Amino acid sequence: MTVPEEQALLAIQLLVEGTSVRSAERITGLHRDTIIRLLLLAGERCIRLMDSRMRNLRCKRIQCDELWGFCGKKQRNVREDDLRELGDAWVFVSIDAETKLIPAHTVGKRTLETTYAFLTGLRSCLAPEHRFQLTTDGFHFYRRGVEDIFAGQADFAQVIKLFGDYGQHDAAGRYSPAPMVETVIKIRDGRPDMRHISTSYVESQNLGMRMAIRRLTRLTNGYSKKLENLKAAIALHFGYYNFCRVHSTLRVSPAVEAGLTDHIWTLRELLSTQI
Repeated sequence: MTVPEEQALLAIQLLVEGTSVRSAERITGLHRDTIIRLLLLAGERCIRLMDSRMRNLRCKRIQCDELWGFCGKKQRNVREDDLRELGDAWVFVSIDAETKLIPAHTVGKRTLETTYAFLTGLRSCLAPEHRFQLTTDGFHFYRRGVEDIFAGQADFAQVIKLFGDYGQHDAAGRYSPAPMVETVIKIRDGRPDMRHISTSYVESQNLGMRMAIRRLTRLTNGYSKKLENLKAAIALHFGYYNFCRVHSTLRVSPAVEAGLTDHIWTLRELLSTQI
């Protein structure tokens, strides 16, 4: 693109810090369509970078969860011919409890197909035959998916949360969840360490995503109008989080802690590193 490099980097930096496209437009002076094109290029770059770098990982304890968002319009307003692109858009995300690295993520509907795509992507990040502990929430497709994809490679447990007075918790339809009355732990496969059966880190990551990705902020008009834009924004967030952002507990980036690089990257380095 013909945009000056410093101006382009400023626009992308604003996006990864949770600024809306129109706010970035006012600050940088770039047209919003130009900023969207920058986002798509940066997101594609981060996808290719993570696909090449997230290999042969030896994560010991992985937590998985799904975060709800929507694209274009709420699910109740979606016509059947728009179903694939619009409506509910779930971010399936995994995190290494030790290094806080995000090895794999997938954006799609909360279906068996998306669950399998997510778990297959996670498996491709891990070293062959590497055994690890996996904890997920109570989403029922994980049970079959983990059994089929990892075939006994994971010590697998689920944390099932039971909610009270207002019926079953529906993240897509309620901004404040019903009170949680009980947590049930189910051992699904292998012998997971009971001390580390938890989804706390990945739920904290979900909060971080809502804070840093304007498209996932509730009760605003900053939501994505196109699915490709949402996927690009999430890929950019995870690329920046893994390689550039200093984790407050680790004092380094997750990629440094995981041994994928020996220094904290700048945003310019993230987007210009040869793959």
